[in-house]
Amino acid sequence: MTQVPEDAQSAHPAYLCRDADLAEGDVVGVDKLQAGALHGYIVTRVDDQVHAYRNCCPHAGRRLDWAPGRFLLDGRVMVCPAHGACFRIETGLCISGPCQGEALERVGVRIEGEAVWLDEQDADLP
Repeated sequence: MTQVPEDAQSAHPAYLCRDADLAEGDVVGVDKLQAGALHGYIVTRVDDQVHAYRNCCPHAGRRLDWAPGRFLLDGRVMVCPAHGACFRIETGLCISGPCQGEALERVGVRIEGEAVWLDEQDADLP
């Protein structure tokens, strides 16, 4: 897990993190205030591709970080701290546990300049 430094753009509801702060195999948690509600996101880089998901386990609807922005990782597998569901970080697919075969909700991202942004349709913007 990498701590993402504050950035001047961080207040924008679609901004997730700096591209340079997301190393290969990292998983970063980002909370964003959007349309008056707090939304959690998981951002990762695998094989130089950036992937993002809503921070919500499909089994019980709870967050996947065991502490704010901290995730249990075993290689390319993220483990839900509550019930042990295991998710591939490059696809969001649950490969074992109570929600096997289900997947994390993927959200679209784009890299613009030096930043990773949510696609507008996934940003829950007012």
